Amino acid sequence: MYRFLLSRQWVILTLITLALIPTMIELGFWQLHRHEHKVALNRVISDSLAAKPVPAESLTGPGRKVAHQDLYRRVTATGTFDTGDEVVVRRRTNSDEEVGFHVLTPFVLKDGRVLLVNRGWIPAAGAQTEFPKIPAPAKGELTVTGRLMADETTADSGIKDVRGLPDRMVMLINSEQQAKALGKRVLGGYVALTAPEPKGDTPELIAEPDHSGIGPHMAYAIQWWLFAAGVPVGWAVLVRREHRDRQETADTEPTPTEPATV
Repeated sequence: MYRFLLSRQWVILTLITLALIPTMIELGFWQLHRHEHKVALNRVISDSLAAKPVPAESLTGPGRKVAHQDLYRRVTATGTFDTGDEVVVRRRTNSDEEVGFHVLTPFVLKDGRVLLVNRGWIPAAGAQTEFPKIPAPAKGELTVTGRLMADETTADSGIKDVRGLPDRMVMLINSEQQAKALGKRVLGGYVALTAPEPKGDTPELIAEPDHSGIGPHMAYAIQWWLFAAGVPVGWAVLVRREHRDRQETADTEPTPTEPATV
């Protein structure tokens, strides 16, 4: 009575079931890895924000990538802002989810090298194609403090690096791109400014990252594994139901009678 499993319909259903089980198990492990990454990143952020500031030059340099363990590390640098080569980063939001720009200003160190400083968020005065009016930073030599960040890429951020933008506008904060544009030695990564605070609270400084939560990834992992366990159970239930229905149909069919003899 289980020969129906060899029918085209049931062969396809069985193959789908066999494919779903490892797929759901793999999705569960993917969510587990995302959970582990989030926990590890939260630990890095917490340790970095709690550590004492160190010179930015001790953690990065021209052409270098910011090490994972140094992300969000508080750093200091002494130099002057170069507003002549200042650019804005399009389509960035503030804490109220308003769309505007991030202000990216080259900070020239004493030895001539450049540190990119994200001075904060400003609203868009009109369309995103119009260059905004940017409040000037403090003049002269000064010491800045901020959080060290890695270069932004499309792969990591999901932001498309649109070409052909209006002058002095970029989509990503990337030291390699800025080094080519400036023709100078630019330290890898950039710094999200925390001090000195701007006059009039504009640009609006970038808030500290929220590293208190771990997200729903562990719950999603368990959910996928439960689905994987439920698939064969569901398949077995369907098989038993099909078998029962076929058995009941066979039992209700009339038994053929022999013709009467003459």
